[in-house]
Amino acid sequence: MLKRKSRYVVAVVGATGAVGDEMISLLEERDFPVEDLRLFASENSVGKTLSFEGSEFPVQALSESSFRGVDIALFSAGAGRSQTWAPIAVKAGCVVVDNSSQWRMNPDVPLVVPEVNPHDLKWHKGLIANPNCSTIQMVVALKPLHDAVRIKRVVVTTFQAVSGTGRRAMDELLQQTADLLNFREVARSVYPHQIAFNVLPHIDAFLENGYTKEEMKMVNETVKIMGDPSIRVTATAVRVPVFRGHSESVNIETEKKITPNEVRSLLAQAPGVSILDAPEKDAYPLPLDAAGKDDVFVGRIREDESVENGINMWIVSDNLRKGAALNAIQIAEELVRLAGAQ
Repeated sequence: MLKRKSRYVVAVVGATGAVGDEMISLLEERDFPVEDLRLFASENSVGKTLSFEGSEFPVQALSESSFRGVDIALFSAGAGRSQTWAPIAVKAGCVVVDNSSQWRMNPDVPLVVPEVNPHDLKWHKGLIANPNCSTIQMVVALKPLHDAVRIKRVVVTTFQAVSGTGRRAMDELLQQTADLLNFREVARSVYPHQIAFNVLPHIDAFLENGYTKEEMKMVNETVKIMGDPSIRVTATAVRVPVFRGHSESVNIETEKKITPNEVRSLLAQAPGVSILDAPEKDAYPLPLDAAGKDDVFVGRIREDESVENGINMWIVSDNLRKGAALNAIQIAEELVRLAGAQ
């Protein structure tokens, strides 16, 4: 467990990536009690400096001694690096919050969304997993409804921004768009097909069951976070030519009847949720509006008239923020709170 202190030594692994950059900004924005900040990235980034609270901090390469004296390490450097370095950090006495997929389904590692299952932090063994971005925003909206009327089944289709893949994908969308508008030949390297002005029903590798890894992450992670193996989930994950902000069309079937107005009332009181649901005024969540915001936005709440107890919703959130960096920082904040309560 994290020891009680007034300020903490914090490491960011993958500091030069899109999520790492967001983590550093949020540590400053939310006034996290940082005593010292240590930044790590690949060898290519060594020698760079990044700004935090008016000072410049050097980017270093990871080594066996990197985590000595570190209290909290925020990892966003991919599953391979996490598999190698997270155990080393834990052994050094550091609490790791990992944003990769490496540890999420490990039964000994809590998978946490603070608005949904903060209690799971109490049994961590030095390593905590940050869920998939698409899963995070969905379960924040579903948890209050599950508590009220018990969700039996979820059908979700995602519309995911290219920033979920990283900076190279964002650069590719920008370059392809410019090339097309200037009648130049389009090159691709990140995705198997052109992403500009296109939609790809393909995120991560395909599995033997016909689903992608991204889709199965949503299925398995939802059950683990919600703590209810009876919830049935099916997903289709789609990449769209949007830079920032994931959108989801979510259909739920519930054990008890719930009306759209009751859904709005429950979600209006839920932490981390904002309702934007006035379609008669063209008001509904958009990724453009969610960018840079902390909340999960929910709209287009309506009854599914094809089943007895069904609700449709449209859920949008900033995938780099709540879908990754913010959720990790909120976990760290909760760890600090628990340390203070000891």
